[in-house]
Amino acid sequence: MSKIYYTDEHEWLSVEGDVATVGITNHAQEQLGDLVFVELPDVGTELEQGDDGVVVESVKAASDVYAPASGTVVEVNEKLNDDAALVNAGAEGDGWLYKMKLSDSSQLDELLDADGYQALIS
Repeated sequence: MSKIYYTDEHEWLSVEGDVATVGITNHAQEQLGDLVFVELPDVGTELEQGDDGVVVESVKAASDVYAPASGTVVEVNEKLNDDAALVNAGAEGDGWLYKMKLSDSSQLDELLDADGYQALIS
């Protein structure tokens, strides 16, 4: 069973074992508006917590999506290359951005749970 964490920068990650699926929250995609382009990292990219991992471009602005934890990118959501709007349709589902193998799972202790994230955005 996976466990979901959130950052105060509006990323989410769903962790199963030592692999995390990363995306932006519904709140973030609502703020950005319609996404038109997503620049994904290459598989094999090593990210440190807080690094720019992805760039998302909407009709309003371009925004960095930060790595919520340190690790190595093991898969990217290739569907986003053709249809960035998948993030708008399901930011916390089919619109995930990438998967990473975590290198330091203790970093998860610094992140928010669902209640903490709801409190942040309320």
